[in-house]
Amino acid sequence: MRRIGFIGTGVMGSSIVKHLLKAGYEVNVYNRTKSKTDGLISLGATWYESPAAVTEKSEVVITIVGYPNDVEETYLGENGIFKTATSDHILIDMTTSTPTLAVKLYEEGRKRNIAVLDAPVSGGDLGAQKGALTVMVGGDEDVFNNIEPILNVFSSKVNLQGSAGKGQHTKMVNQIMVAGTMTGLTEMLVYAQAANLNLEKVIDTVSGGSANNWSLVNYGPRILSEDFSPGFFIKHFVKDLNIALNEAEKLAIDLPFTTLAQHLYEKLETDGHGNDGTQAFIKLWWAEGNR
Repeated sequence: MRRIGFIGTGVMGSSIVKHLLKAGYEVNVYNRTKSKTDGLISLGATWYESPAAVTEKSEVVITIVGYPNDVEETYLGENGIFKTATSDHILIDMTTSTPTLAVKLYEEGRKRNIAVLDAPVSGGDLGAQKGALTVMVGGDEDVFNNIEPILNVFSSKVNLQGSAGKGQHTKMVNQIMVAGTMTGLTEMLVYAQAANLNLEKVIDTVSGGSANNWSLVNYGPRILSEDFSPGFFIKHFVKDLNIALNEAEKLAIDLPFTTLAQHLYEKLETDGHGNDGTQAFIKLWWAEGNR
């Protein structure tokens, strides 16, 4: 399987496509804003005018779009993937979406004898650039085994989590943890500044101890340099936390700290920061240029 269709060439998708091209795959691309594929086309990718057209020219189709409704339109819409997909295709949705929708797409695929996996990723823009993403896969084991080499091209860890929807459930687990580390990172910096500590030294010191975590190492320096460019959009994190809390309700569990994080991130989005990266959480305490 050398012909890959890729739909959604944003912050994450564009880096993934670059790794696939470098590895020698033929990559067909579609994005709602065509200009976002210009750099990829210059590297050898081929543009097609719809998800259906991309699918027709590909063997494996990977999607990473914004919201669950975007996923549904991409797969089931008038010019969607299922319009041209056949039993020879493998479809992989890497969007962070709902487990319910993942199961729906899997079942739609089964009706047509088409393999479908849910495979959301973690690692942000840096992980995508370095080819070091974590991929959490839900679906049939034989299909997973077939496409694992493709996923390894841009990932450092790829695991099958179970049946359809389990990849999305695992991503919710991941986002719950991220919510906790981001609130901890932010409050740590707020406290350190109030105590008149050197923040660069604080990050260097704390990252060498038991409080070390991915958010601290990767987002701490960005916060200090006031770099709020999106490795992962606040608006998408709000969407993810809403999904996590909806799923928690279905599972009859209470997640008070995740609920608080969702409320605070939603406030940031309402205040106009939805297109900032998640590290802009600090803006609830510090105004830009006023650290």
